[in-house]
Amino acid sequence: MAAKLLEGKAIAEKLKAVVRQEVDLLRAKQNRAPKLIALQIGENASSAVYVKAQRKVAESLGIEYWLETLPDTISQAEAEQKISDFNKDHSITAIIVQLPVPKGIDAKKLANTIWPAKDAEGMHPQNLGRILLGNYKIGPCTAMAVMELLESTGEKLYGKEAVIVGHSEIVGKPLALMLLNKLATTTVCHIATGERGVLADHVKRAEILVVAVGKAGIIKGDWVKPGAVVVDVGINRVGDKIVGDVEFEAASQRASYITPVPGGVGPITTTILMRNTVELFKISF
Repeated sequence: MAAKLLEGKAIAEKLKAVVRQEVDLLRAKQNRAPKLIALQIGENASSAVYVKAQRKVAESLGIEYWLETLPDTISQAEAEQKISDFNKDHSITAIIVQLPVPKGIDAKKLANTIWPAKDAEGMHPQNLGRILLGNYKIGPCTAMAVMELLESTGEKLYGKEAVIVGHSEIVGKPLALMLLNKLATTTVCHIATGERGVLADHVKRAEILVVAVGKAGIIKGDWVKPGAVVVDVGINRVGDKIVGDVEFEAASQRASYITPVPGGVGPITTTILMRNTVELFKISF
């Protein structure tokens, strides 16, 4: 039996409706709207696509969106000073640094310059620490998008065998904490797991499988446990196609739910960014 598709668009639309209602209420109460500023250093085609998508969603929700573009010749210190200025600007609710940044700029240092109370992506150590404690309203957008997808299935996470393949700071690590907060039995696999030759062993146990590696077909379809929920975060170009990290056709014959690529996690991520912005607005007064 083929798996049910976990399509992100419908979930994103439900989230947008809630966020839009909150923005309307806050605007009426505070006489102003949340304002998100995106900092882009240099010109980058992929970054421009993300900016366009962010602006479109923000404006549809009543959130002000402002793009600040800096030259690619700017120094690390100058870029950090710019963020410091944004931190002190009371009209700005939240800040995001668009990736990639030019060679010579440390993106992590830039992100850590953003005050936790203006951290739209939820990546400041202080905000990540709140996830560890299970007391958070904002967090890394993609990890939170995965949690929304899992919640939409109605599956209980309590005690389930959850396996995450990929241990990045924006997906794997924070997602592991979020799943642990739900009392899922959580395993994180990474490059060393593969080098030991035991990746398939872990994947085959997974009742909840999340893959965020960025390598097409790294997870074979016949590894997927029958009835598993599969969330594929990977985005890879193979020829003229965009595919995920999981062999979709084979996996979809074994899983109970599976995300399409594209169309799964992606549509929700930008909406989470806007929800984070609104949460930051609410704690700013």
